[in-house]
Amino acid sequence: LPVQIETGDGKTKGKFDEDLLFTHRGLSGPAVLQISSYWQEQRPVRINLTPTHDVAGMLTAGKARSRKLIANELAASLSTPETPFPARLADTWTARDSAWQRPINEATDKALTPSAESLQRWQITPNGSEGYKKAEVTAGGVDTRELSGQTMESQKSPGLYFIGEVVDVTGWLGGYNFQWAWASAFACAQALKAQGA
Repeated sequence: LPVQIETGDGKTKGKFDEDLLFTHRGLSGPAVLQISSYWQEQRPVRINLTPTHDVAGMLTAGKARSRKLIANELAASLSTPETPFPARLADTWTARDSAWQRPINEATDKALTPSAESLQRWQITPNGSEGYKKAEVTAGGVDTRELSGQTMESQKSPGLYFIGEVVDVTGWLGGYNFQWAWASAFACAQALKAQGA
């Protein structure tokens, strides 16, 4: 499901428009992998499940023309040929409030408005991650301020070089970590070659 996901505030804020995947173990997919670099334990993650839709307007329009259950109207209204809105998600979402478990034409605006807003302002506090065994990205490592930006040589221990993911550089999904690994290795190799090593 295409979502907008964010966490943190100010300089520590991360925000991405990516796909979210619901799994038997929890939330996953590119959205979760991206935001994981910014998320801190005990901190909430905010998710807009319908970032490209005016859900309140769609539900109001549906109320005037439809007798479908709110869940069915949500799934139908939010679906496009490219990205269908999962019917099971709509069913699960509306099951959270008895006021949402009725035909849309019988629902009050007072019931529809919170339903729409909750889809666009879902806030959760993850209870953890799958851990290092399942990690696809890591954060931390040798501080870049302690290395030469041209050669990757340690400023504290001459002759010692650090490259790739052992350095505190974390890239977004899409090959940025690979690019960093290759670029830092190339810089290091060029420096070693120049020294005749």
